[in-house]
Amino acid sequence: MMNFLAVHYAGALADAVFATGSGLAPEQAAQQFHNAEAAISASSDLQTALASPAVTKSRKMAIMSDLAKQMGLHRLLTNFLLVVTSHRRMAELAHIRTEFERIVDERLGWIPAEIASARDLTAEQRGEIERSLADRLRKRIRASYRTDPALLGGVRVRVASREYDATVRGRLESMRRRLVGSL
Repeated sequence: MMNFLAVHYAGALADAVFATGSGLAPEQAAQQFHNAEAAISASSDLQTALASPAVTKSRKMAIMSDLAKQMGLHRLLTNFLLVVTSHRRMAELAHIRTEFERIVDERLGWIPAEIASARDLTAEQRGEIERSLADRLRKRIRASYRTDPALLGGVRVRVASREYDATVRGRLESMRRRLVGSL
């Protein structure tokens, strides 16, 4: 389900990052945002302080400024986090980050691919799959991997609304359908 608030905030940040003269590469912005969100998510004390109505807005802003300074965040990202803090939207930060990464990938021409395999794939196998997909689709691929022992062997790839099934289970199912269809 799409979170329109997260899309709105993420789009505003993406517009600022992609603007001429921003001084921040989109990939660098995504990495810094990821690191900042991970640091905030990892600290229950920080989350509590930023969400608590007992902590003043100015104190929350100071906490966020200190965190951004310690992490060496670019001024655009620092300002963005201050706006999110000021608007009391820290609970949405993970969703905003996810949407921001999606928007950056989209604007840079990357498409997400979900790749499932029966066992963990080696770096060489992953590279080969990604190159093959990129050649076939004529797009850059941002792959995410997971293992699914139910596949028995091979890989299943989902890219947008397309699915490529090169699994043992998929081949067995195909054979079953052909056999049932010929009866």
